[in-house]
Amino acid sequence: MSFSAKLRSDAGFLFDAIYQHPFVQDIAHERLAREAIIHYVQQDVMYLNTYARVYGLGIAKAQTREQMQMFHHLISVVLTGELVPHYNLCRVAKVQYEDMKRPVPVAPTAHHYMRHMLTSAYTGQLPDIIAAVLPCFWTYVDFGRRLAKEMDIASHPEHAFYDWISFYTSDEMLSGLKQLTDLLDALTENTSAEDLANIQSIFNDGCRMEYRFFDMAYTQERWSPAEDTLVEGATQ
Repeated sequence: MSFSAKLRSDAGFLFDAIYQHPFVQDIAHERLAREAIIHYVQQDVMYLNTYARVYGLGIAKAQTREQMQMFHHLISVVLTGELVPHYNLCRVAKVQYEDMKRPVPVAPTAHHYMRHMLTSAYTGQLPDIIAAVLPCFWTYVDFGRRLAKEMDIASHPEHAFYDWISFYTSDEMLSGLKQLTDLLDALTENTSAEDLANIQSIFNDGCRMEYRFFDMAYTQERWSPAEDTLVEGATQ
């Protein structure tokens, strides 16, 4: 079993939990609350900005020109391709995407997740960077494919979230995921057990944060007034 396959196998219960989360299931059944959609998009815009920066650190720590090209392409997917699902969500919520890009307070879960990715990328090596970005990439492809099969989405373009689901099942997403897992497997062929455990910890924490991100949106999670003051003070 490859290292990436082991990561996926060991985190299977987290992938299943994400798929069963009410946010994802409400997407499937076209009943996701407008407030949850808005909170999700607002936070996801900021999260994806960080995600692109982590890919940028992948370019900085890449070992070959081909690796640089891969991360460069993945940045464009994040900054341009991800507009497709965002536009779909905004259309359902009857809001303008440009309004979702206006600054809002970063919710606790989004804050912690972004810090987790940046810390892993700045302090680690290329395998750590891949482990930090893989949970988002892999879980979305996973539940996208499950939803597409369950809802027979190809036969129902009228589904409210058709574009959202279709984006994460596209050939481009599947190809990008394979590129990342193949590179991770190649980079970890002669890695020590201690380093492999650390990489797996980064990946597992990211999968947990993916679940929490949907929960954050579903409950419209925010800092308490006291916490919000502390966060604002820390950033001034």
